[in-house]
Amino acid sequence: MESDDPDGPPTGRRWLGDLLLWAAVSAPVAYAGLTPPWPRHEVPQLVGSLALLALAVAVGRRLPLAALAAVVLGSLVDGNFVFAIPVFSYLAGRRSAGAGRVAVLFGVIAVGGTALNLGLLGTGPATWFLLASVLLFAGVFPWLLGRLRRQQRALAEAGRRHAAAEERERQAAVDQVRLRERARIAQEMHDSLGHDLSLIALRAAALELAADLAPAHRAAAGELRASVAAATDRLHDVIGVLREEQPGSLRPADETVAELVCEARDAGMAVELRGGSTEAELPPLTAHTVHRVVREALTNAARYAPDAPVTVTVDHAASEVAVSVVNGPAPAGPLPGPASRGSGLLALRERARLAGGVLDAGPRAGGFAVSARLPVTGDGRTVPGEAPRGTAEPATAGSVPRTGEAERRLRDARRQARRSVLVAFGTPAVLGLVLALVYYPLATAGAVLDRTGYERLRLGDTRDRLGLPERQADPPTADTPAGCEYYTDGNFPFAEPAWRLCFSDGRLVSKERIAS
Repeated sequence: MESDDPDGPPTGRRWLGDLLLWAAVSAPVAYAGLTPPWPRHEVPQLVGSLALLALAVAVGRRLPLAALAAVVLGSLVDGNFVFAIPVFSYLAGRRSAGAGRVAVLFGVIAVGGTALNLGLLGTGPATWFLLASVLLFAGVFPWLLGRLRRQQRALAEAGRRHAAAEERERQAAVDQVRLRERARIAQEMHDSLGHDLSLIALRAAALELAADLAPAHRAAAGELRASVAAATDRLHDVIGVLREEQPGSLRPADETVAELVCEARDAGMAVELRGGSTEAELPPLTAHTVHRVVREALTNAARYAPDAPVTVTVDHAASEVAVSVVNGPAPAGPLPGPASRGSGLLALRERARLAGGVLDAGPRAGGFAVSARLPVTGDGRTVPGEAPRGTAEPATAGSVPRTGEAERRLRDARRQARRSVLVAFGTPAVLGLVLALVYYPLATAGAVLDRTGYERLRLGDTRDRLGLPERQADPPTADTPAGCEYYTDGNFPFAEPAWRLCFSDGRLVSKERIAS
């Protein structure tokens, strides 16, 4: 298919447009055919011409080049088809996807027309130049304008596609920001509530073991501890999976390790803090990671080693900070509940890696130890999806990179549109110059009578003695006096007639220069 505009089922609007197009291109043909006198063959020729134009309009959407070729062939029979050539040339440029076939068609017309006019029919150079100019300005130039219009439409369509893709990506970024914020809130619920529930379970266990507690109250404390443990497990099942997808979490702004230890100690844990609180001197990401390691380790110790002594050590050196949380064996064993899945430690390892450090965790002397070594010369990076502690995440949906494919198509469409503008206006100028350069040697070959030769001519001399050029120039007007001949002096670019020589009985009776 030559056209890139696939035709669907014909619509009333399309039928009306085709009908108006046929009426417009048929008007010159119909006017000439209906104007008297009417030769005998005029009516069949008129009917055939109108039918050919109707066929060209009918197939013009799917086969625009075939429609143009039909109109060009019709112009060989009826000269009034020349008014339809610019119209179908423009439509061919607007509807055809490629330019190769059109170039071949125009090339065939130019070569065939030149051979027919100059070789077989003996047409003069002026007539040939006129026909070539008609082909250029009635055929090639409208086709280039159609190509330009096509590229403009393609550019507009590419711009619309690009804007739509950019809007979709912007909306996706907005949705991503929303999902990230929801995930952070869910992570905060998991971390903070999980930590608090573990402390509540620890208090309930301590209350359950009190010696002066009544049996009914001891049973209620046990039920409370079991309920809290079950709630912790359900919280882990519902939200805990986000640990692996979103390792970051929110925490109260400016909460230090010392405050975290005091909170755990108030809940009944035997916690000892060694080392000064130097978080203010650490990069935000490193300080946040230290806080997360201590909180996660205290939560695990409260759940899986209740009443065990816990030691938190923070050692700040010149180039790195070392943090460790070590708990001894649980006197009465872990709290009832399912075994640990280890997802919290996996999240801590990933967080330590993103901070440029390493984390180790495992049994030690019957208890458990979590230790991490982190650099203190951070580059200010933040964990994906997490803002540094105490700051809000500056994510915005407006700063969205453009879609690569849409950007490429837009650049290609703009480049093709610029190229089409250059071709649309440059090609006729170049072809016109070529026509002039080709026409000049054709018009002057054997037809130049220079001023010196003209001045040597003597009235009364016979034509044979004058030594005139072999070929005459085309007369400037149709009403040429009988016995007169025209010659050019080689003026550029059209080699127009410059001299008129009139003969009577084979002798020169007058000579004159034609005013240009």
